[in-house]
Amino acid sequence: MNSDWLTTASTLSKALPYLQRYEGATVVIKFGGHAMGSDEAMETFARDIVLMQQVGVNPVIVHGGGPMINDMLDRLNIKSEFVEGKRVTDEATMEVVEMVLSGRVNKRIVQAINSQGGRAVGLSGKDANLITCDPTDPKLGLVGTPRDIDPTLLNKLFEADMIPVIAPLGAGDNGETFNINGDTVAGAIAAALNADRLLLLTDVSGVKNAEGVVLT
Repeated sequence: MNSDWLTTASTLSKALPYLQRYEGATVVIKFGGHAMGSDEAMETFARDIVLMQQVGVNPVIVHGGGPMINDMLDRLNIKSEFVEGKRVTDEATMEVVEMVLSGRVNKRIVQAINSQGGRAVGLSGKDANLITCDPTDPKLGLVGTPRDIDPTLLNKLFEADMIPVIAPLGAGDNGETFNINGDTVAGAIAAALNADRLLLLTDVSGVKNAEGVVLT
């Protein structure tokens, strides 16, 4: 028997009792753009998500896409500004942000999960009024802060054994599209769903102080 299969079987055997404790639980996973990495990393992530669902967990994916947005903006010669780590989003930038997040990044994750036997559905916060936003700060342009989360669609997807994959965009009261920090979206959705766990997947080693020392 292939040694990889033996390793996988051993890992699953050890993990299964832990996973079964969360049968019926809702887990929100923030999948950061920097954490997506290679096709192999994406495949591993997708396989883990499908396994979670197979043991009875309801996974919800909220993804980022900062590196992919930066790459597309560079290719289109659109300059970005940042204020306190947040992208200043004008209308031209917003078009690119939505194209990359709702298109390229979201559908890549959906396809990866479906290829592993799952049934993923790609969404943004604009769908079914999932996320309604207020402007965060006029200096940031079309950057929003979630005001209301309507989890109705997510609950319907759980009932249909589907996995929501959410791009961090939201709608304003006047039809605007807002760019939202992915971690903020993940936290807001976890709160609205009364989720059992919120997991943040990133390539950052942890929370650091001003000297770069990992605190947690």
